[in-house]
Amino acid sequence: MNSSQQKMLLPDDVKKLLNVDNREIVELCKKTSVNPRRNSDGKIYFSIEEVKKLKNAKSSVINKMTDKKALSVISKPNSQAVVNNLLDTLNQMESNIITSTTKLIDEKLEGMDDVVLELVRCKTENENLKNKVNELNKENFKLKNILNSFKPLVAGFYIKKEEENNILL
Repeated sequence: MNSSQQKMLLPDDVKKLLNVDNREIVELCKKTSVNPRRNSDGKIYFSIEEVKKLKNAKSSVINKMTDKKALSVISKPNSQAVVNNLLDTLNQMESNIITSTTKLIDEKLEGMDDVVLELVRCKTENENLKNKVNELNKENFKLKNILNSFKPLVAGFYIKKEEENNILL
């Protein structure tokens, strides 16, 4: 083999060296402005210098992809932070709901204290009136018994009989 054949690499050799397929070789050629040449038999070949350029271009593409993956991993928030954020949001919502419900109930029950006091006053007054009715009934019964103890005589005169002692007082 002469030195020019040693410096020539066929596409299959390039694929093996760079661990790429034909499509990736074409992409790398576009990025590096490497144009594959044809030998006298019409076969495509690359020089060693061109393969080195392709190899450098591939490693820079891999580095960029690694950087993007690293950035995407860094930029993705971890799941615990998301969960904590959701929990905080839920706690705030719960607090807001409790506050607004408490305020609404307080507004609705604002006059209830006065109503309860009026109800207690009415109940006390009702008990007092019941006691007074009972006393008046006792007095009425007593007065009826006294009235029944008088017996009519002639011409509008009345005589009082002895009162019975079984009157309830």
